[in-house]
Amino acid sequence: MSATPRPAEDERKPVTLTSLAGMRALGEPIVMVTAYDHPSAQVAETAGVDMVLVGDSAAMTVLGYDSTVPVSTEELLMLCRAVRRGLRAPLMVGDLPFGSYEASDEQAIGTAQRFVKEAGCDAVKLEGGGASVARARAIVGAGIPVMGHVGLTPQTAVSLGGYRAQGRTAERAAQVIQDAVELQEAGCFSVVFEAVPSEVTDLAMARMEIPVIGIGAGPSTDGQVLVFHDLLGIYDGHRPKFAKRWADVRAEMVRGVSAYAAEVRGRTFPGPEHVYSIPPEELGRLNEMTHARDEPSGAYDW
Repeated sequence: MSATPRPAEDERKPVTLTSLAGMRALGEPIVMVTAYDHPSAQVAETAGVDMVLVGDSAAMTVLGYDSTVPVSTEELLMLCRAVRRGLRAPLMVGDLPFGSYEASDEQAIGTAQRFVKEAGCDAVKLEGGGASVARARAIVGAGIPVMGHVGLTPQTAVSLGGYRAQGRTAERAAQVIQDAVELQEAGCFSVVFEAVPSEVTDLAMARMEIPVIGIGAGPSTDGQVLVFHDLLGIYDGHRPKFAKRWADVRAEMVRGVSAYAAEVRGRTFPGPEHVYSIPPEELGRLNEMTHARDEPSGAYDW
């Protein structure tokens, strides 16, 4: 069976929580990508994705940090504002960075409100179960949609033993499922499953009533999300097992910049087609003006 054609860009209706739930009910896969700036948001819009996450993965892919932990609320808000200006139809979710929501319900609500009010996010995402369940419930209670995130949670990867699959023992798998169910009960509209064995995801799906978005969690989820820079081959850092590449944009960027540098050094750029000209009569007048200026009398006043 062939995929359902996507409507033209200018015909698409904005994606809402209701339409996402409808897609899940109909078994229509949900497409989600990350985006961190205006140009990538425009690409996501034109490509017709359903959701865009301004992820804290921007810490590594865009800002050059070694992990997601150092990125600040102010940095992510700036990126969210840029993405917002490039989106119309996809639902936009902003990642709450490490240290911006864990301390208390009040802190979590305050940070979430900033992402909605200052950056135009439609929803926010937070990581983990446990205390994060209470934070999610508080934010939802304040009227802001929340997406949960279980399995590999990069903000706390050190405590999980590093960037590795989660749920590979029965005990840990049960915890992943419990975290997902508790986030669902807390009112989250969706949950991300990251780096979870597909068999564990299959078991969890039987207990989920909200859209589940997978990233390295197998094919049975309601949708998939990948990092923009991974799927396009822009980022040259570590590429996880689950990140398939559909393009090699970085290689093309290097090729283009290298070709530009070679032409500049070879004095073949700029060519005649890249320069502006002045009408001959104006050039003649200019020559007269500069000649007069060079005379000893200095008759022309610049």
